[in-house]
Amino acid sequence: MPEPVPTVLFVCVHNAGRSQMAAGFLRAIGGERIEVRSAGSLPAEQINPVAVAAMAERDIDIAGEQPKVLTVDAVRESDVVITMGCGDACPIFPGKRYEDWALEDPAGQGIEAVRPIRDDIEARIRALVAELLPA
Repeated sequence: MPEPVPTVLFVCVHNAGRSQMAAGFLRAIGGERIEVRSAGSLPAEQINPVAVAAMAERDIDIAGEQPKVLTVDAVRESDVVITMGCGDACPIFPGKRYEDWALEDPAGQGIEAVRPIRDDIEARIRALVAELLPA
């Protein structure tokens, strides 16, 4: 019987920067072994172009992603819910693993300011993958 695939949901306010970078890293590092979702409590019109550029420096393309609205179903159907500055907008369900990652918002920042945020996200994603997919 195949191993169950854990589902991770990343939530930030606009679903345009932090959560999209996290989802991009998790897709790249976890591959098909982890299902990845992202959403925002107040989604933006488009992905932050500086976040797209910062991820491109790591050979990860998030340019085709679109901000999505956070739904109760997305939370209900996820095993791990990681919030990034969206406060109490995320519904709580028993039995889920919740983490809040205190990360600076890349909105309105230049590439020099976004790179350290991206690198922090990448380190957190690598640690998460090691927890979810033990060798």
